[in-house]
Amino acid sequence: MGALGICAALLGGGQGMTQAASPVLTIYSGQHPATTDALVRAFETSTGVQVKVRSDDEGLLANQIVAEGSRSPADVFYTENAPPQQLLSEQHMLARLDKATLAKVKPAYNSTDGTWVGVSARAAVLVYNTKKISASQLPHSVLDLAKSQWKGKIGIAPSETDFQPLVTAVNDLKGQSATLTWLNGLKSNSTIYNNNEGLVAAVNRGEVAVGIIEHYYWYRLGDQVGASKLQSRLYYFGNHDPGALVTVSGASVLASSHNKALAQKFVSFLVGKAGEEIIARSESYEYPLGSGVQTAKPLKPFAQLEPPVLPLKDLGDGRLAIQLLQEVGLL
Repeated sequence: MGALGICAALLGGGQGMTQAASPVLTIYSGQHPATTDALVRAFETSTGVQVKVRSDDEGLLANQIVAEGSRSPADVFYTENAPPQQLLSEQHMLARLDKATLAKVKPAYNSTDGTWVGVSARAAVLVYNTKKISASQLPHSVLDLAKSQWKGKIGIAPSETDFQPLVTAVNDLKGQSATLTWLNGLKSNSTIYNNNEGLVAAVNRGEVAVGIIEHYYWYRLGDQVGASKLQSRLYYFGNHDPGALVTVSGASVLASSHNKALAQKFVSFLVGKAGEEIIARSESYEYPLGSGVQTAKPLKPFAQLEPPVLPLKDLGDGRLAIQLLQEVGLL
């Protein structure tokens, strides 16, 4: 309590006056910390609300929220991908978002039950080393990477939650048998990396010729090493191929939150013009989805990505992808 608050309490002590504590909004975030921090700082400045952020792997956070149940201190769940949101939605742990919040984003990028909203998007791509392989040698489909001619040329990071929606997309579009064949081929052909940052750096230095990533990792590498020093480029599969999958970063309000009004306000801020413009200008290199805001970064136009026709709900909660990856020994 500040000096003025102390004085007020002392002066009114005989009448039982007290000063109510300001609420603290708690966010469990699986999004990249720099993006989350920029959004949180702007929200705190504009509202005066104190925000506490717990950052970790989104899958771990989702499982923690399930374990915490109604005792969870989380008010808002902010993720890089939709499956962790879907997991909590299916557990009936998310509150319905305000209609005005959902209306700021096209329905295709929101949950069908209104429990989470799409904040930004990213595209699956193939990054390739220009000294190891030419553009004309690149595959027409991500499924081609399971063929024998790609042995020793590929890098993947299957333990990343970013990889799971791609596995689910292949399964939804091609069936489980074809997905297992593809995953076994990838396992045979690939060098395994712990994360996408390590993978994109390995491709850039020529350790492997190509790698399956999401587009923004390559742009961030350019910031680190200098765009003029990049020895790699991005290849977009397009043509509605599973490898052209577009995934969504989402936000939700926990049904157990004791600060629901503030939590709803924060999620609305994320997809409002102020929040989306922060994303558009930030080094996240993601595509903003709300309030008609366009990216300010030199990305491939969102309308030209040609992803597979696959509703977000069909990406499920991630459990099937994990099961398939474990079955072939990639997890």
